[in-house]
Amino acid sequence: MKLRGLYAITPDLADRGRLLDLAGQALEGGIAALQYRCKTLPSPERLAQATALAALCRAKGVMFIVNDDPGIAIAAGADGVHLGRDDGDPAQARARLGAKLLGVSCYDSLEAARAAVAAGADYVAFGSVFSSPTKPAALRAPLALFAAAKPLGVPLVAIGGITLEKAPQLIAAGADALAVISDLFEAPDVAARARAYGKLFAS
Repeated sequence: MKLRGLYAITPDLADRGRLLDLAGQALEGGIAALQYRCKTLPSPERLAQATALAALCRAKGVMFIVNDDPGIAIAAGADGVHLGRDDGDPAQARARLGAKLLGVSCYDSLEAARAAVAAGADYVAFGSVFSSPTKPAALRAPLALFAAAKPLGVPLVAIGGITLEKAPQLIAAGADALAVISDLFEAPDVAARARAYGKLFAS
């Protein structure tokens, strides 16, 4: 699996038009992947948002992942699903997803990453790497985890409190992709911010 670059995670928005506009700007800026993350809306609206985002990503040839919910990922035509600690068993999700992609949050644990890969994860995420406005109480993951996890042979995603200024140290530590919400979608020019992240990986 090839996953390298900016992994954009959508803000939690009820306004579908605004959500699609922001996602479109991020796609214009050249992101590597888009994850749909929504904790507040009922399932029918989450499915409608995810289906619309899947179509946007498909048109741009960009990987589209749904957070938490394999059922919505499958129904929306997403490329895969991302599971956190409380989102069910990765092995069961792997069996349900077939050839679709499976990502797993492993927080600050190399052992959790090994278990996730053994269960069929296509990539793993570590974090929070920095203090995060989205999850201020999240466990902090040491940057040394990325080098330690390289032998797992799957892409390694960093998440949590990432900014353009802090990004180079994560890439240097061995992160293949950077999962970003606030620093991307709260930027004055979302496409320009996405391009700036892309340049870090190009260099």
